[in-house]
Amino acid sequence: MSAISTISELFTLSDSQYRIYDVGRKIDKISKEQFKKIELNQQPYPFPSQGHAFIAAAFWQKGSTAPYLWFVKIPLDERGLLNQGARNHFIAIIIEALGSDLSADPTEQQETLLKNNPYHFTPAQYKLAALNSIISRELKQTASSYYRDCFSYLSGENGWDQWHKLGVQGISDFAARIDDKTHQQILIRALPELPPQVLAPLCSALENKKYPVEVIRSLLGRLKDAIDSGESELEQALLRALASNCEHVDVTAFADDYVLNPDISSEQLITLSGRCWSLLRTPERLSHYLELLIAKEDNELFTAIFKDLVAIPLIRPILFQCMRAPDRSPALAKAIGQLFH
Repeated sequence: MSAISTISELFTLSDSQYRIYDVGRKIDKISKEQFKKIELNQQPYPFPSQGHAFIAAAFWQKGSTAPYLWFVKIPLDERGLLNQGARNHFIAIIIEALGSDLSADPTEQQETLLKNNPYHFTPAQYKLAALNSIISRELKQTASSYYRDCFSYLSGENGWDQWHKLGVQGISDFAARIDDKTHQQILIRALPELPPQVLAPLCSALENKKYPVEVIRSLLGRLKDAIDSGESELEQALLRALASNCEHVDVTAFADDYVLNPDISSEQLITLSGRCWSLLRTPERLSHYLELLIAKEDNELFTAIFKDLVAIPLIRPILFQCMRAPDRSPALAKAIGQLFH
């Protein structure tokens, strides 16, 4: 086992089935082929966050009823490539603790070694719930015990004010099944009625899923209502709900107008860069976004978002193009100049 040089090899040689997800921004599945290229530094990490790759690895032995989960945070270099030394150190810790049997229950000494792993992190509770639901759905396992109450509530069976007993896991289980037509219709009917206490966590779970045009349009309608009525927190939540559907024509059409809105809040700008970054993949939209950002006159916010966007492989070349655009405002040109001095 000492000759193992990648996490992919570690799983393969331990005879484990495995799946890899990014959980730094939203939850995005990374194919085994893509992850192998990432580990060999043949391509940058696609979803960097705070200079790191936040990876969830689900793995199990044949015949196992439930996967084990590892949460691994590995630093990236200035090109977005995995820090090979950190990755190798993580592998060495795992091999020292568990040897070749990754699924064995660790002894107390091994448990201490694993807990002291400097690359381990704990995701936010809502994200952990969403990941559990996604994995359970992909592996054709049953939903949690909280799912049925959520299904009944969203179906309108109990009254829209009867949300207090709903669990985040049940909401995540419902969102993970949004590819089912029944769930789509239930969501469409419920959207106009849902109180913020339910809509916000539901949107957080929906941000990881793609859905058909009927659902997209219903969410866009609810989002426009929130904008018109000045419900900023709901606006932010509903914007997140569209995060995995940013390439749909209805969403891009909405975004063309949205990034022209001078009243957009700093929170909405952060949501766009943190969750809906693919909406900024055109020079025109990204240029408007940067002008909205600089208009906030918050150098700390501008610097943080710029560093976040420039690290994303999809956005990086477009951002450089916008930086050189002759029609950028003097304020934007000055802010960019200050970044490099």
